[in-house]
Amino acid sequence: MGIFLNSTAPFEAYKITALDKYFVDKTMLIEELIPSIGREQRFLCITRPRRFGKTVMANMVASYFGKAIDSSFIFEHLAIAKSPVYEEYINKYDVIYIDFSRLPENFQTYEEYINRIKTGIKEDLFEEFPELELKEEMSLWDILAKIFQKTNRKFMFIMDEWDAVFHIPFISQKERQEYLLFLKNLLKDQVYVELAYMTGILPIAKYSAASELNMFVEYNMATRERFSSYFGFSEEEVDKLFQIYSETTIRPRITRHDLKIWYDGYCTASGEQLYNPRSIICALSDNQLGSYWTGSGPYDEIFYYIKGNIDEVREDFILMISGEHIEAKVQEYAATAEELTTKNQIYSAMVIYGLLTYEDGEVFIPNRELMYKYNELLLTNESLGYVYRLAKESERMLKATLAGDTQTMAEILEYAHNTQSPILSYNNEIELSAIVNLVYLAARDKYRVEREDK
Repeated sequence: MGIFLNSTAPFEAYKITALDKYFVDKTMLIEELIPSIGREQRFLCITRPRRFGKTVMANMVASYFGKAIDSSFIFEHLAIAKSPVYEEYINKYDVIYIDFSRLPENFQTYEEYINRIKTGIKEDLFEEFPELELKEEMSLWDILAKIFQKTNRKFMFIMDEWDAVFHIPFISQKERQEYLLFLKNLLKDQVYVELAYMTGILPIAKYSAASELNMFVEYNMATRERFSSYFGFSEEEVDKLFQIYSETTIRPRITRHDLKIWYDGYCTASGEQLYNPRSIICALSDNQLGSYWTGSGPYDEIFYYIKGNIDEVREDFILMISGEHIEAKVQEYAATAEELTTKNQIYSAMVIYGLLTYEDGEVFIPNRELMYKYNELLLTNESLGYVYRLAKESERMLKATLAGDTQTMAEILEYAHNTQSPILSYNNEIELSAIVNLVYLAARDKYRVEREDK
């Protein structure tokens, strides 16, 4: 058993998940993968926003197919056990599991990053096949090819966070191209590949045109229906989790409706509404509603996306914060652009990273959890101009309203009128209500704010 080859780590991680009180069985994904094994279409890439269960699914796939450990005591109680091919495929394969987000200690160069992976896999292969007298100076793909030639053994590649290198700031564009070439040499047209299952956030479509990764079929949330039900929680799944919560929690403080307004609203290509799985589990486990959107760098911050064209998007943001939908054309690979300048690029990237959702040609803020991220943006970024200034008045507006201080309320509304905001049009009810909503932004912390006709 190695760190990469036939590692027990994915199984141990999945076992923790599967034994959790709020576990949701998604094992039928395995049955959908089986027809791809050893076939031309054996290269699959599933892209989803953060916190949508990609790593859990990667661990599950490796645990089922991998021969590192007998995992039947977990899977025999799950949905996949009812499949007629369950016994035929469980624990039958050599699995190379790569989590590309795992980094060397104190590393400072791309070479250190990629050598950890290359050297680690080589060492595992040397240990597994000592009789073949494999040589260190051989390339990783030549070693794998030789193993196949001598033993006829093939490998499944389960790769999580394939796009991690694009989130490491000091890795250059040239080095990113070297990384793509590494993936191409390792996988493309290699007969030793039994299955390549890859997950990440960024789409690979941009790179396929250059042929490095065009062997992969990509499945994203916005435009591809297949695999949609395995990432995120459906209404029925949340119903079951809420029942467990209600029956096992002392003094439950969350209602089923709370879960919907806080964590629902993500849309698949088929039109199905999905919940953020991590947030659902955290809220039920903590018995507390709140924002469980934990930032891990600039790609989780809204301002990162809009800073290139604040003037064009801020009016849209006012409308979206008041619950409106904005027309947009989602471009799958816009998130990989060096600079986001057009509205479609900005909104496309925000959909890919899960900060907006997309349905029927429109983007919108999916739920209350993310609404807090937008509130934070409006209250902390002076570069938003009049939007920031009006938002900063919202705390005073709320206090004045609760105190019945109509004079202060009138002053603030007059101030909003005098900002000469481009969005403000007194013959447009939606735009006017958006401005009123903005000056009551602080009320969202304690109250449910919505237009009367909704």
